[in-house]
Amino acid sequence: MTTQIQTPRRGKVTFGGVLRSEAIRMFSLKSTGILLSIAVVLYVVIAMGGTWGIGSLLQSMGDVSQMEGMGAMTQPGFASETIGSGLVFSQLILGVLGVLLFSGEFTTGSAVSTFLASPQRLRVMSAKIVLIVLLTGVTQLVSSLLAFVAAKPIAENYNLTLDFGGESFQFVLWYGALAVIMTALMGLALGMILRNSAGGITVLTGVFFVLPIITSLLGMLADWLSNVSAFLPYQLGLSLATPLSVPTELELWQQLAGVAGWIVIPLALGAVLLAKRDIK
Repeated sequence: MTTQIQTPRRGKVTFGGVLRSEAIRMFSLKSTGILLSIAVVLYVVIAMGGTWGIGSLLQSMGDVSQMEGMGAMTQPGFASETIGSGLVFSQLILGVLGVLLFSGEFTTGSAVSTFLASPQRLRVMSAKIVLIVLLTGVTQLVSSLLAFVAAKPIAENYNLTLDFGGESFQFVLWYGALAVIMTALMGLALGMILRNSAGGITVLTGVFFVLPIITSLLGMLADWLSNVSAFLPYQLGLSLATPLSVPTELELWQQLAGVAGWIVIPLALGAVLLAKRDIK
């Protein structure tokens, strides 16, 4: 009796398969659910606190339209902008998620098995990009909608206007999501470049909180540095989503170009290093 040994068939690795694998891997981590939950809850709580704070301040002080630096608070869309009060925290939390999505694989050593299963490294990177964009974008949209619903009764109690269809809230809703996506992709790039979770989170935090302070201090010595600070991711996100609260001299296309730069340049550098460096 002759036994024939058949050659095992090799399954074709597709982008959809890689994306599904990355999604399973990501949602199997406890840190994903924890960070997403913290981002949503914190954003809603800060929006409620901001609405209450503005409402109680206006009620206690009466007419503030003539007070220096407080005229913006009387503008119709200002109350809607309070929904975006916690935007920078959402950026940082979901940016950390972006760092962990790539750096975690190098920290645990699972990157070896990932790229053995899918040798085309840029395809894996593309799948992670799609995943983090969808996840963080949807999370921020949900956060803004929940914050609007939660802050609405508080605003009505103080006779503040929260208009869902108004320009101010729409800026918070859509440009806020763009700001979060920008930060998450920056985090993803840092995870690729540094291959270390602690290092990536430290650099991301420094860019958002330390770099603005440095440029602000140095701006006293050189006027051109004050123009540079307008292009920092912290400033870009807030000025796009809350232009009444954080005004800027940049035009919209310049702001969007700055956002694109903070996305494309780190990802391009990460892609080059991912393709050239040893996985181990």
